[in-house]
Amino acid sequence: MSMPFDPHRQQVIQQARQWISEKPVYIDTETTGLDKTAEIVEIAVIDHDGSTLFESLVRPSRPIPPDLTEIHGIDNQMVDRAPPFPVVWASLRGLLIARKIAVYNAEFDLRMMRQSFETYKLPWKERLITLDIMVLYAAYRGEWDATRRAYRFFKLEEAGRSLKIPLPNSHRAADDARLTRALLHAIAGAND
Repeated sequence: MSMPFDPHRQQVIQQARQWISEKPVYIDTETTGLDKTAEIVEIAVIDHDGSTLFESLVRPSRPIPPDLTEIHGIDNQMVDRAPPFPVVWASLRGLLIARKIAVYNAEFDLRMMRQSFETYKLPWKERLITLDIMVLYAAYRGEWDATRRAYRFFKLEEAGRSLKIPLPNSHRAADDARLTRALLHAIAGAND
């Protein structure tokens, strides 16, 4: 049984195909939390072809809370000798500037980059070009949230599971960036 033609869904699929044609890089971060003082403890960049361009642990200015270690498995001993975010950014910046960056929940990851930089009293002046896969997936799935008057957002794990993507949502940056890439390709119908 085929599904009826949905012009809105077709527009979302076309948008996904367009984004793939622009050969974005995919990023993900793991953090010390969600609040205004949270910092990045791991960041990864996956290229458009699925290869790893960059992956690094990041030493935060404050200890990683135990409840966050339970989620992503990154503890204070693991980041003890890692560089702080401004040093990581010096290596990472060239991979991201002037590239389209695909992110699942771009607003969060961009805020974490800014906060991690500003923790060291350094001004964040970057204007990164992002493609938010979470927003695209919400439109693709099409479940309306009347309270927000927008499409309902889903966690990365749920999005991957609903499209039968065999990659885990491991809460490690490189794995989750790969899952974000696979999700965009699944929406586009590329299935690679």
